[in-house]
Amino acid sequence: MVGEQKLFDEDGFLLPTSHWNLELANAIALEEGIERLSYDHWRILHFIREYHDRFGAVPLMRRVCRKNRVERGQIKRLFASCQSAWRIAGLPHPGEEAKAYMN
Repeated sequence: MVGEQKLFDEDGFLLPTSHWNLELANAIALEEGIERLSYDHWRILHFIREYHDRFGAVPLMRRVCRKNRVERGQIKRLFASCQSAWRIAGLPHPGEEAKAYMN
């Protein structure tokens, strides 16, 4: 895990979401096997964060694709899973039901 203190829960989600920053996002991305976050990664990550801030929930993949004008396959190429994107975005554990849909 990134850092020495308890920043993450047992599933790897950021506990104090206020600690999220670009450097931490890059470190989590490396853990997820993404060497460099591109413009397309950041566009998706910022959308997910803004959606969560506004609605307090996980956006449906269909909404992420439509709002960012990307195909589902492109998001799958960018991130290993929805859970990976959620972790890199520094958002809290989404709940067990939502987490089940993220893999």
